[in-house]
Amino acid sequence: MTIAGSTRLGSIVGVTVSTSELAASVAAYTDHLDYSLIGKGVVSDQLAAIWNCPGMIGARYSLLAPAAGDDFIFRFIEQPSAVSYSAFASHGWNAAELIVQDVDAMARQLESSAFELVGEPANLSFTDDIRAMQIKGPAGEILYLTQIKAPIPGLDTPAARCPVDRAFIVILGGDSMDSIQSAYENYFNVPRTMVMHSRVKGMSAALGLPADSEYPISAMPLQGQSFIEADEMPATVGPRIYEKGMLPPGIAIVSCHVSPACRDVIPMTEIDDPVTGRKYPIGCYRGPADEFLELIIAE
Repeated sequence: MTIAGSTRLGSIVGVTVSTSELAASVAAYTDHLDYSLIGKGVVSDQLAAIWNCPGMIGARYSLLAPAAGDDFIFRFIEQPSAVSYSAFASHGWNAAELIVQDVDAMARQLESSAFELVGEPANLSFTDDIRAMQIKGPAGEILYLTQIKAPIPGLDTPAARCPVDRAFIVILGGDSMDSIQSAYENYFNVPRTMVMHSRVKGMSAALGLPADSEYPISAMPLQGQSFIEADEMPATVGPRIYEKGMLPPGIAIVSCHVSPACRDVIPMTEIDDPVTGRKYPIGCYRGPADEFLELIIAE
């Protein structure tokens, strides 16, 4: 799959998870996924203003990176628990997919861990060269752990550099495939892609539907061997419920590098990067499924 050079969205460089138990979330990833704590702090006035979430000012956060390097981070932000939250039961970011070296080894490693197994390792229906499993983290976040055993023609995917590496796909659910594809095409020149009907086991389980139910999905290609999987959810599914001025529960934000051309469509504010200490222009796009997409111009 080739990507038009004008695509403004670059690689996925961060996934932010809202958690009511910051220490427990950090321990789960450092103890069982071999991520390392590389920074911590509190949400600044500037960053909360970029998100338009004044209620997050002063919230504690921790930054975790895979063993391969800090070009991708999980950011866990502490805020009150939303007891009604369940992944794939509302619109927004529903899951993050991480590239791993050996998914079956990970399944054994995660037995009796802080993660709940929600999908055993299995080859994908269309190829034996991709094998994946699904787990749920302490904050209710869903992770796919995916092993790519051989290159897939037409699918530009990264190689795992360590046992559990970066996120290369994020899963976005909304009420209309057309509205999602149109928004990302209009704002970021992300090309429209073919819509397929496929099983999404996590969604079926969350909605109490048969496991073989199929949904319209598409893989929207970004730069940097990254993708947004767009899922059209049933009409019975609605927006994620959360307090105004706060972040959504579960996977709250996805962060991407973007081209400087994004300044033309999204307001940007230059703030200090908590990992490198360098100043970068950062903005936030609220998409058609009320998803938070953090945009970082790293020139």
